[in-house]
Amino acid sequence: MSRHAPRRRAEPRRRRRGRDTAPVPASAPAPAPAPAPEVASPAAPALSRLERFARSRWAFVLWLLVVAVGAAGLLACTFEVGPGWLCCAGAVTVATAYSWALAIRTGGRPIVVGLLALVLGLAAVISDEDALRTGAAVLTCVVAAVLGVMATVPSVRFLGAVREVVVAVVLAAIGALATVGFEPVVSVVRFEYVTLALAFVGVFALVYRLGAGLHGLGRRGVLIVLIGSVLLAVTLLYAELLRRYGTPGLVGNLLDVVVWSRSNLGAFPRPIETILGVPALAWGVHMRARRRQGWWVCAFGVAATTPVANALVNPAVSLSESALAVTYGAVVGLLIGLVVIRLDLAFTAPRGKRGRRAEEAGAVRPEPSRTRPLL
Repeated sequence: MSRHAPRRRAEPRRRRRGRDTAPVPASAPAPAPAPAPEVASPAAPALSRLERFARSRWAFVLWLLVVAVGAAGLLACTFEVGPGWLCCAGAVTVATAYSWALAIRTGGRPIVVGLLALVLGLAAVISDEDALRTGAAVLTCVVAAVLGVMATVPSVRFLGAVREVVVAVVLAAIGALATVGFEPVVSVVRFEYVTLALAFVGVFALVYRLGAGLHGLGRRGVLIVLIGSVLLAVTLLYAELLRRYGTPGLVGNLLDVVVWSRSNLGAFPRPIETILGVPALAWGVHMRARRRQGWWVCAFGVAATTPVANALVNPAVSLSESALAVTYGAVVGLLIGLVVIRLDLAFTAPRGKRGRRAEEAGAVRPEPSRTRPLL
């Protein structure tokens, strides 16, 4: 073979292998099975429409009207204006409306809960049994106290926290009228302890879900819960020991302070509301705008709403004195809450005016509005 003869260049092994191998046809995908036809029950659309209406704005407007009518009837009965059945009718109306609202706020079934509350209230009123009336009063007081805390929304600033405390106190005050409207036959001290215990059980059961359980507390949350529990225990234990085993001199000195306050100011604030309940509620709604642990602080707000809801059970205290006592307790408690919030921001927030503004701008933790379900 001559040197100048054309040579044949060898093909690459990859290309030659590609020529020798025949292409494998891709398998076609198997056809998806046709979905089975769904058979809708005829009651489902009606139930969904009722649920949508229960969570709509018109339902909230209707709820406000119902509560206003019930509260007006209770006030008329309190001032002995109008027929005597206004007390029972107003109590059943407010208890049903509050149960409805609490079910909506906590993600429950408002229609079922509202109908159940209506049936229980009517049964207690129609039967005229002391046990049923007292049980209805206890449940109404507890529902009003828990709803007062659950109806609050987060607040970035202290003025917003004041607004939320006012909302909670007003709801609990209307619940107090409904509680006494059932005309319970009770021991005042026992009624106060039972309603406070049930309110704490209910609110902690809800906050356990809202605050991501115990593991969502963190070290700071655990410390807050411990401090609140100690304050609650010390307040109740001191009051009970003083009532049973207090020396005449000490009891006399404390009674002198209470008598002076009632004579000159018109009332004496409830200690558990002033020291624990209102400061915890104000600090809790302020913390909820930044951290979810604020719900655990708000749980101690029932120490403020429960004394308000059972304030009228004691027949020795007039309506005006109860209103003044609640007002004084809220004002002093808000001052204590302001100090606690300032101390909290001093340890956790950046310093300086610009730093505080940046901290407030970053406090945007989302949470449903006041009329929307939390769960």
